[in-house]
Amino acid sequence: MAHRWTGVFPAVTTKFNADESLDLAATTRHIRWQIECGADGIIVCGSLGEASTLTAEEKITILKAAKEVAGDKPVLLTVAEDSTRAACALAQAAHAAGADGIMLLPAMRYVSDERETLTHYQRVADVSPLPIMIYNNPVAYGVNITPAMYAQMADEPKYVAIKESSGDIRTLTNIINAVGDRFAIFSGVDDLALESLMMGADGWVAGLVVAFPKETVAIYRLARAGRWDEARRIYRWFAPLLHLDVSMKLVQNLKLAETMVGMGTEHVRAPRMPLTGTERERVQAVIEAGLASRPVLPAL
Repeated sequence: MAHRWTGVFPAVTTKFNADESLDLAATTRHIRWQIECGADGIIVCGSLGEASTLTAEEKITILKAAKEVAGDKPVLLTVAEDSTRAACALAQAAHAAGADGIMLLPAMRYVSDERETLTHYQRVADVSPLPIMIYNNPVAYGVNITPAMYAQMADEPKYVAIKESSGDIRTLTNIINAVGDRFAIFSGVDDLALESLMMGADGWVAGLVVAFPKETVAIYRLARAGRWDEARRIYRWFAPLLHLDVSMKLVQNLKLAETMVGMGTEHVRAPRMPLTGTERERVQAVIEAGLASRPVLPAL
């Protein structure tokens, strides 16, 4: 199947000023850099984009700003709301604002069962014409979309992709065994990305790409070309950095990395606060070590 979405889709951070207001200029500058470095699409206002601290109006503002600089690359808005009603409203607003698709999560806070989860997704699909990336992250959000559920969802044409973040590499094979190539499957866990590509993933919704876009794109393209030894060499260098994404402090960790490569600040929205003390020193040391040993990338 020729999927509409493949490749590296950065889940970009949301840039703030020191007073926690949106810094749209910095946000668009960063998105433009991601595109210039080879990103195949952009996802805004996800977990890494501090979605839980943004109003619906701010999410649409960020979406519109991203669309202005993304060129012909698809821009997806994350829909992660507390209720199905709110998710439907945001999906409709995303379409009106020019989104190319949405990345849809189960409703937040309440842990829905299978029937409720499937109904939530279908109700959003019913009210918006946008294609949908189904985001499954049971570790963070408590709801698990199983391969058997994907088989039930396969008849809805608006579901076109899956962001697989269960943390279990076996899940990817189980999905493919259940639904074949019906959906484009994206790895959603940075430090399982190469393993996922090896097992048949079509793309990578990436985190550390926000500070290391060229390396992320290189790993993806080498893997797709079957150049596994070269991909592994970069991935092994990258692994300590990629582990920073699998953390409750992923936003602070990655914003520190952005700052250290000159493409952002550490400004976050409360209740988050920038890293301090020994915690900051540990993360900074990981980033410094990565920068000091940055590999020369092969021709692609």
